[in-house]
Amino acid sequence: MSDLTVPTATMPRINEPAPQFTSPSTHGELSLRDFRKKWVVLFSHPADFTPVCTTEFVEFARLAPEFERINTQLIGLSIDSVYSHIAWTRSMEANFGVKVTFPVLADLSMSVASKYGMIHPGASSTAAVRAVFVIDPDQNIRAMIYYPLTTGRVVGEVLRLVKALQLNAKHGLATPENWNPGDKCIVPPPTTSAEAEKRVQSKYEVTEWWFSKTECPK
Repeated sequence: MSDLTVPTATMPRINEPAPQFTSPSTHGELSLRDFRKKWVVLFSHPADFTPVCTTEFVEFARLAPEFERINTQLIGLSIDSVYSHIAWTRSMEANFGVKVTFPVLADLSMSVASKYGMIHPGASSTAAVRAVFVIDPDQNIRAMIYYPLTTGRVVGEVLRLVKALQLNAKHGLATPENWNPGDKCIVPPPTTSAEAEKRVQSKYEVTEWWFSKTECPK
């Protein structure tokens, strides 16, 4: 890939609009705007037919129905061709018994990777690092995670993250360390003295006026 001109990389930011794109994929040409009203998990991998990436894709494929159940579209991406993606996903089905049902973008121009700040030349000789972007139904970025070339992601953590973000978006509650559905949520702290006084007398599980928990809505 040294003969390619790498577009200038940018770095998206949380709670700002997700960069729009139109790209060829294993499901045909698609655009981010096609998925308005859905949550989107856009994740990149360094290259097809690599061991760590394969383990991640196998797990994304296995958990794809769980993402679908919470109105979330998975989209993979790497600097590889559609033909390479098709061959790789077929290989995974043959060798690991899972079918990749979500689209994989073929970003040979690096245009999508550049818009999302996925190109870190010091970290990956294959162009795109391991990045995860969670995009809400209004197409704003709600979370970003980056991993090095050598370290596989925990796909279950990505699923947990989306569920936590959806709860926050719907109910305005925060989630503590290692929160999982069914656990108690954090109530945002008061911002005035009067509200602080009300909080300590509230029905929440109050440790201090600024630290309160409540049962999470289902």
